[in-house]
Amino acid sequence: MAVASSLPLVRTLLALPGLTLRRDWLGVQIREQPLTEIARDLNLLCESAEALDEQAREALVAWVAVLVSDEARPAIDELRREAHQSGYLALGRLLREYPLPSAIEDERYDANHPAPNPAMGRELTVGERRSLARMSNRAKFERLLLDPHPLVLRQLLANPKLTENDVVKLAALRPARTASLKTLAEFPDWIVRSRIRMTLVANPRTPSTIAVPLTGLATRPQLAEIAGNPSIHVVLRVVAQELLEKHPPLGEAASPILQ
Repeated sequence: MAVASSLPLVRTLLALPGLTLRRDWLGVQIREQPLTEIARDLNLLCESAEALDEQAREALVAWVAVLVSDEARPAIDELRREAHQSGYLALGRLLREYPLPSAIEDERYDANHPAPNPAMGRELTVGERRSLARMSNRAKFERLLLDPHPLVLRQLLANPKLTENDVVKLAALRPARTASLKTLAEFPDWIVRSRIRMTLVANPRTPSTIAVPLTGLATRPQLAEIAGNPSIHVVLRVVAQELLEKHPPLGEAASPILQ
């Protein structure tokens, strides 16, 4: 296995400032580079991360941020086939998918339909709710976290007054809207935080395209927790168990970028 510090992909990623820039750059490479080359490089990155190489662990966060977003989905599907055909086990591990339980059907919303707001005596438009989500007054945050419109939630998640505790509540909602969890996945600086990651993994409505990659960032104690939780989907538990077996003994799988 290549040492992570010698991998050009790792060196380039870590030379870029900030997780969002790293994610966006890697997303472009995945869409534009030859499939066989980028699949090979990503598998080497995943192998090094599984061995708890510190630099690879940090670079892996950018790859996970790409995986949980919908933007690169067609390229991800091609990578999954390439990983299977080429025997790239480490890469394929984070590309596994499973359907949501058949009993779970995501709520639909009318993009033009106002949301009820009894406190104001009338329904608020999407524009009005987005304006509230931009404000520094936290009094409306709890209601806005339940808003079904992605534009409103996206505005709120970008609000600097929003706290980690707020986002944990969103990730823990039962039943949660799958669309809301996908919107949350657009904000890598939130989802890489340990409490938020683990809450999403444990939520039965979190899509596998989010939950499986996030499992790849877990520490050994967290992997053991996932693997031993019977309420978590069996595919996630298997991935966690495999990662436990791959990690060196007593490794914490820590990364400076993971909080």
